[in-house]
Amino acid sequence: MAKPRGGGGGLLDLEGHYAFYGAYHSNAVNVGIHEVFVWPIFLTGLMLLHLTAPFAHAAGIGAAIYGAYYFLLDRRAGALAAFLCFLCWAVSGALATRLGFSVGWKKRAPALLDNLVQAFLMAPFFVLLEILHTYSGYEPYPGFHAKVSEMIEEARKEWEDKKKKKSS
Repeated sequence: MAKPRGGGGGLLDLEGHYAFYGAYHSNAVNVGIHEVFVWPIFLTGLMLLHLTAPFAHAAGIGAAIYGAYYFLLDRRAGALAAFLCFLCWAVSGALATRLGFSVGWKKRAPALLDNLVQAFLMAPFFVLLEILHTYSGYEPYPGFHAKVSEMIEEARKEWEDKKKKKSS
């Protein structure tokens, strides 16, 4: 089986994206932190987009792109994710209007070095799929979780092997 490379099979390769993300997020505490904070970070990103004056509709366009992309990846979980994207867009617009421009630009954004696009694009959907699977057993199709778990384990083993080679 091929190593997950953040969707190396294509933009709509849900297994590849999920396995890539899962390989980097396997610690239970880390997963819990992501489950709590990824969607609020998405909302914050949309709020910042609401504050970009020359691009008045950037937040709505961004939320629509995310929602449509998630729907293309999986219709059932994607529909829920699209609804959450819409909800984040609406709430972020209300917050941006209330809080104003100065709050949005006081701090620097975090630097994400490894696969920036994949981290921003797949994080909210990965967290949603993880929560749906954990609490309801949901899978986009039968056997999905077993298949990506295998891909994640292979990616972890490759990383461990590389780590051992570097240290020897």
